Amino acid sequence: MTTVDTAPSALGEPTRRVSRGWIAAFAGSWLGIWMAQLTPVQLLLPAQIDAQLHPDDWVDSVMAFGVISGIASLFVIVAYPLTGALSDRTTSRFGRRRPWIAIGALVFAFSLVALGFQTELWTIGAAWIAATVGFCIMTAALTATISDQVAVGQRGFVSGWMSAPQAVGIIVGLVIVTELVPGTAAGYAVLAVVLLVLVVPFLRRHDQPLAAVERARVSARSILASLWISPRQYPDFGWTLLSRVLVSIGNALGTSLLLYFLMFGLGDENAEADLIILTLIYMVFVIIASLTLGRLSDRLGRRRVFVFVAAGLQGVAALLLAILPDFTVAMIAAGLLGLGYGCFLSVDQALATQVLPDPASRGKDLGIMNIASAVPQSIGPLLGAFAVLATGSFTLVFVLGAIFAFGGALAVSRVRSVR
Repeated sequence: MTTVDTAPSALGEPTRRVSRGWIAAFAGSWLGIWMAQLTPVQLLLPAQIDAQLHPDDWVDSVMAFGVISGIASLFVIVAYPLTGALSDRTTSRFGRRRPWIAIGALVFAFSLVALGFQTELWTIGAAWIAATVGFCIMTAALTATISDQVAVGQRGFVSGWMSAPQAVGIIVGLVIVTELVPGTAAGYAVLAVVLLVLVVPFLRRHDQPLAAVERARVSARSILASLWISPRQYPDFGWTLLSRVLVSIGNALGTSLLLYFLMFGLGDENAEADLIILTLIYMVFVIIASLTLGRLSDRLGRRRVFVFVAAGLQGVAALLLAILPDFTVAMIAAGLLGLGYGCFLSVDQALATQVLPDPASRGKDLGIMNIASAVPQSIGPLLGAFAVLATGSFTLVFVLGAIFAFGGALAVSRVRSVR
């Protein structure tokens, strides 16, 4: 079977399958991204905040982490669609997406290095916001390459190589910063270097340049106007977006406060080691689900039912933790959550590429979709922190996680144009 790495034109619908080399470079980039983004969220950032605060009440540390994450989410809302829209209009000879992937990687990496040296809460927050913006710039452009270059019948499998590296990235990142690299600053620096090294192979791949005649007019007014997509005119885009928001918030509630849950909810004296165990279980199931179920979705030509079941599994996992807060139950929940989230990440991404309103604005539209994934990862810790503050326990955190996940399942059931 013939394989190529580019579509015939920048705005054309790709019909040929991308090569294994393209997929390997794509997956490697995401491995670096997830290591650099999720390792701080899971361990380095909350530990750094707790070390600076030395609070008398552990809830204060949870709240500080939640507030910093919540503020970062405001920048995500702007950075994703804005940089996606700019990449849609970029006419560089290097293509539309590669320049922005490179810019985002550099901003992300340098911000992580700076973050490791911060000793005040406000500077920790500022550095994390800068890193988050770099993450948005990079991933907005990288995600758009799926619609630019990957045929519809291959998108479930290729999207699986976005989600599978997430699981591997978490566990590898945690092992690096807990077992191999001493100190917070060194941990951030290593993650930054790994990010840059892993993105280089994809930057060497061809990216079809945008012809001048295909370029939309660039103005602040036109870009701002393009950020609104009417859910009445494009209902399937709206339902897919809502589903992703709800499921992502549910997942964030179930995972972002996990270290605090082990430390203070279960009184686990080996919280960091047990966090790695739970993450390893989660990783295995995410990898299995994202790669096998993403490909099965391609073969069956069905997306909606996979996303529905995946969201439901995450709701069940959250309910287990709410009802039976125990480490053994947490291991079972980690497996269910990984199975559901791995399937959701790969198939929902493929679904999203099939409900986009306009091929000329793929980067911007997928940037809006990416908001639905990234902002909940920042809002989730804040909602969870308020739930802990209100109740003094983690039960409400997981109940809310289940409600959001089940709501996401109902939302995706309303999509009509994609089976």
